Order: sequence, then structure tokens, then C-alpha cells
Amino acid sequence: MQTSVATEAERGIRYSLLAVVAIGYRRRDPGAVVNALIALVATYLPGRLERRYDVTFRSWQRVYLTSAMLTHAIGMLGPYDDIWWWDHMTHTHSATLLGGLTFAAARRNDHDPGPRVLGVVACAGVLWEIAEYIVHATANHLGWEPLLVSYGKVDTALDLVFDLVGALLVVLLGDAFLENLAETDE
Repeated sequence: MQTSVATEAERGIRYSLLAVVAIGYRRRDPGAVVNALIALVATYLPGRLERRYDVTFRSWQRVYLTSAMLTHAIGMLGPYDDIWWWDHMTHTHSATLLGGLTFAAARRNDHDPGPRVLGVVACAGVLWEIAEYIVHATANHLGWEPLLVSYGKVDTALDLVFDLVGALLVVLLGDAFLENLAETDE
């Protein structure tokens, strides 16, 4: 059962995401609107995973996941452009989410999570960067406002580095922080 503090934090994050939608709409920024709406839907993912896979997230884990959605959505309003470390933080944060999911799945299936976490996060990072480039290039070609922005080769390389930082954090700390998700009933 979630604590009331965690429940209120999740609710606050969802309201904040709705605020990002409203600000993005007011600014006529489709990237902010679409990203915030997707992030809002993703905040319901822990509950869905709990029902589907018979796991129970700790309150802090739920807040950690939903806060990743918020930092990304807020980034679309300007911090990605204005704060040099914002993109690094969100890539690391997102990579720990994917890495954590991979870690728990590997542990639940009695596999060594290290190589799987690194491999999945690295591959997903590369696919994300390719998708980001395609979305940006296609939007530019069509004369539309891009929903995702590609900032060039150096940014792409740094994004992949910080994805791996997140993966390494999960490999190093996964047993301490994810044991509740990695346990099986056997």
C-alpha cells in the first residue's frame, strides 16, 4: 500500500504534467504537449505492471518513475535548451528506469542482469537517438514543429554516455534497490 505522501507526490506530478500540457498549448508548442501527454499516460505504468506481473512497487519507486516523466516534460518547455545538464540528467534517469526493468526481469528469470542491463539500455539508447533524428528531420522536411529535437553528433554521443551511466548505476545498485521487483514466489 502506498503512503499518503507518495500518493500525493504522484498526484502532484500528474497535475504538473497537465500544467505542462496547458503551458505547451498556450505557447503553441506541440512537442511539449505531446511529450507531456505521453508522460502523463506513463505515470500509470507502475499500477499496470503491478496488476500484470504480480509485483509491488515501493512508494519511492513509483515517485521515482513518475518524476522521470515530469523532468522530461518540463525539459520540453526550455530547460533542454537553457540548462546544460538537464539532458544528461533525464537520459541518466530514463536509463535507470529501463535498466531497472531489465534488471528485475533478469533476476526473476535467474539470469545475470549486468550484461542484459547494459545491452538493453545501449540498444534502446541508439534506437531512441535514431528515432529522435528521424522525427526531427521529417518534421523539418514537412515544415512542422518537431516533437523531438536532435542537437547533433556531440549531443547524441553524450546522450549515449549518460544512458550508460544510468545502466551502470542499476548494475551497481540494483540488488539493493530492486529486490522487491526481482523476487519470485518460488
